[in-house]
Amino acid sequence: MKISGFSFVRNAIKYGYPVVESLQSLFPLCDEVVVAVGDSDDGTLELLHSLNEPMLRIIPTVWDERHLGGGRILAQQTDVAYHHCTGDWCIYLQADEVFHEADADLLRHEIATAHKDSRLEALIMRYLHFYGSYDFVGTGRQWYRREIRALRRLPTIISWRDAQGFRKTDADGNAVKLRARQTDVRVFHYGWVREPKTQQRKLNNSNRLYNPDAPEVEEETSNGFDYDSAYAVELYTQSHPALMQPRIAHDREWTRHFRAERLKPKPFLVRLTDDIERLTGWRIGEYRNFIEQ
Repeated sequence: MKISGFSFVRNAIKYGYPVVESLQSLFPLCDEVVVAVGDSDDGTLELLHSLNEPMLRIIPTVWDERHLGGGRILAQQTDVAYHHCTGDWCIYLQADEVFHEADADLLRHEIATAHKDSRLEALIMRYLHFYGSYDFVGTGRQWYRREIRALRRLPTIISWRDAQGFRKTDADGNAVKLRARQTDVRVFHYGWVREPKTQQRKLNNSNRLYNPDAPEVEEETSNGFDYDSAYAVELYTQSHPALMQPRIAHDREWTRHFRAERLKPKPFLVRLTDDIERLTGWRIGEYRNFIEQ
């Protein structure tokens, strides 16, 4: 069985994506890794070429976000990378997501087991969303807690909406959910741990991907993004992927300023549903972009 890894990225340096660490976490798991690299003006393409990794296949692309609102350009770029894969199974990471080396054997086992079950089309993984610091993870329904990150290579599979997950098209052209199984493999999501000015720059750019007619923001705020938009975080006491350690050490100068006590209180309904989840394990109204097997 052959396994492909795939991803996409554009302007990783400008917007603070740990794309090198993300791709490097795929290399030990895969026979090939495909990354669609959008037309960048910050040296991203050169950075990835400098890895000099034989298994890495770089697909240069051009983004045309003028005609792809709602974040659809992200799914389109994911599709480009996915359809260049040649493996039986494909493992997907976005450029701010990293696997922990401690989960490598488990992930290989889960894919090998799923490969033998023709009913299964995908595997679901657990998310750790870091916020404001590498020491805190977001908690509660404000954060999605699982998503598909490994799937069979099938011609009918498409990246769904803004590339959070995947679906497949049926004979009538309808997008239907994949049959997937939950795993204990973790995805370390660092999309909310950037130097504040870089985070603000990234959010300004993302806004235009979802709202193409929004005016470009030329000036950044004086101090950058103020990490106060989460309702609750909890202290993270376990290890990070080894690949992330140099970046974590480098960022300590600014992450040490994050204060969890500054976060605003949860609205009543969020607090109520989070309490129900804490007591019962049931997340009311949870979005499930898959059919769990």
